[in-house]
Formats: sequence, structure tokens, C-alpha cells
Amino acid sequence: MIKRVYNLEKLIKPNKVLIIYGPRRVGKTTLLIDFLNHTKLKYKLDSGVNIRTQQVLSSQDFTKILEYASNYELIAIDEAQQIPKVGMGLKIIIDQIPDIMVVATGSSSFDLAGATGEPLTGRKTTIALYPLSHQELLLLYNRHEIKERLDEFLIFGSYPEVITAKTRRDKIAVLEEIVASYLLKDVLALDRIKGSKVLLDLLKLIAFQTGSLVSLNEIATQIKLDVKTVGRYLDIFEKAFVIKRVGGFSRNLMKEIVSKAKYYFLDNGIRNTVISQFNPIDSRNDIGILWENFMVTERIKKYGYQNIYGSFYFWRTYDGQEIDLIEEREGKLFGYEFEWSEKKQKIPRDWIKSYPNAEFKVINREDYLEFII
Repeated sequence: MIKRVYNLEKLIKPNKVLIIYGPRRVGKTTLLIDFLNHTKLKYKLDSGVNIRTQQVLSSQDFTKILEYASNYELIAIDEAQQIPKVGMGLKIIIDQIPDIMVVATGSSSFDLAGATGEPLTGRKTTIALYPLSHQELLLLYNRHEIKERLDEFLIFGSYPEVITAKTRRDKIAVLEEIVASYLLKDVLALDRIKGSKVLLDLLKLIAFQTGSLVSLNEIATQIKLDVKTVGRYLDIFEKAFVIKRVGGFSRNLMKEIVSKAKYYFLDNGIRNTVISQFNPIDSRNDIGILWENFMVTERIKKYGYQNIYGSFYFWRTYDGQEIDLIEEREGKLFGYEFEWSEKKQKIPRDWIKSYPNAEFKVINREDYLEFII
């Protein structure tokens, strides 16, 4: 089993709910079961798919809920987003039973966050589990081996089942199964979304424009939807851990672009599967896109797992000066340009002029590990 970055024993607290978010198939259930296999706590493991569990925890009936949880030190609910009003049920448990601990996993943040947000205010801790980070992969490979496998990560990503698959064909099969059976499952569960074709068409457009400025009006015209619907679908994809939106940075609105956004896939393998492109790196014309997407999403994992607090932006001016990623943290600005090759990159003149105290660095494939680990 691949060891994950989180130690649940340190995160689970009495009379608080630990919520583990993340995409499907990234190992949330495995992480939970591994903890339960080693804990000395008396626990109950249940699933939100269980109809009887749904009936009890959504009932808001104190007698039923407290009877359900009685005589246990820990209640663990997998797939908790399947339970209507699950937050209220969990609130009753932690408010009424002294020192009880609760952990819940959920693959869909928009469902689970909506159900747990208000009822569990001040009563919950949330963590996000992503496809394997390089911090976690260092437990499998040394730095030399990780660098040797860089092409593989850029093409196939780092879902646990993809990493452990033995052959190229097996990796592609796993990714195709994730996209076909899991990727859209939570999104399609929404009543207002009736079919998967328009969603896949939208994702394909985003995949081809990864790292570029995205115009919602242009996308809406191409897939024949109104702009508000496109924006809503993209927001849902972000909340479902498929993509990440990055807005423009500006303190000088006359020159800097802020009206558009960039989108990145949270896993390179998913992006490549959406467009059915698994060719080797040396035969691709989108290596720059793959490299930028990889660097941004691995940086997101680092921020999440190492509790680094800050905001992500891109920077671009109307005359074409640009920086791939801007980070604002601890009152400072950091600009990063991602280059697959080792060519020298000049600092944009307007960036120096407008933000003289900001830092700037080019990240290439020779020195990228320190940036993401």
C-alpha cells in the first residue's frame, strides 16, 4: 500500500467531524480503512450508500441517531455525500455523545460541503486528498528515479491505480475507466444536468486550452450553451476536483488582464484521457501545456499538504507580457515561469516596474523538484 501524507490518528478529535474530500479513486477509502485496521478505538464503519444508514442519519430523530452511534468511540462514514442532510445527523452525534469521534469521506465537495457547512460550523476539520503527490512518491522512489519517470507522470498522471499499473496499456485502461465511470458521476447526479456529452465536450475544450486564457463566451458559442450555464458547469467541475480555476492578478487595471481565467486539470492523466492523447513526450506538440499543468497542480498539492496559505494567479498584460503563476503569500509576491527547456527567460519589464519587490524564478525540468516537494 502507498503511504499517504495524512496521519488520521493525529487529525481525528473528540466531538469533531473530520471530513476527507477528494476525487473518486484517489484513495480516501483506503486511507480510512488503513487507519481503522490499526486503531485501538471501538469503531463503526458504515457507508452512505446503505439505505438504512441514509434513513437514520437524515431523519433528524435524536432517538434513532443516538441509538445508531451508542457504545462506539468512533463513527466512520464512507461516501457520506450520499446521505441527505448528513451534516445535521453528524452534528447530533457529536453534540450529544461525549468524546465521540467522527470521520466522513466524500468524493464530491459541492454535495458534502453544502450538506455539512452550516450544521457543522466550528465542529469540523476538512482535508483534501489528491492523486499522489511527489512528496508521497518519494516513499516509493528516490529523487533520481522520480526524475526518470517524469515523462510518465506528464502523460499518465498520478492516480494510485495508475502509478501501480504495470504496463502502458494498463495505465490507459485505468484512466479510461476513471473518466468513463467516475469522473462525471457526481456532476451528473445534479438534477439540472441531464447528459454527459455536453460535459465531455466542455472538458475537451478546456483540455485543449489548458494554461491559456479562456473566454466563456467563445466556449458557450462552440458547445451551444448560454454563458451562465458554461460558468456553472465549470464551477461544478472545480468543486468536484476535476479542474482548478486561476484568475488574473492585477493592481493596475489599465494594463493587466483580469476579465478572463486559466483552467488546469488536477491530474495530467485525466486531461490526456479526455482528449485521448497518450503519445510519448518527444512526439507531442503540447509539452509546454503538460509541463505547466503538472507544475501548477503539484504546487496545489504542496500547498494543501504542507499547510501553506496563499493565493494563485496568472499575470498577463494586454501587450503580451506574461508570467505563468503568481503566488501571493505572507504579504509578498512570487512569480514563476515554467519552461520545459533550459532556455533563459527574461523578467517581463512591466512586472519589474509595477512590482519591484516581487520575486521571479524560472522552473525547468532540471530544478523542479524543490518547487513541488
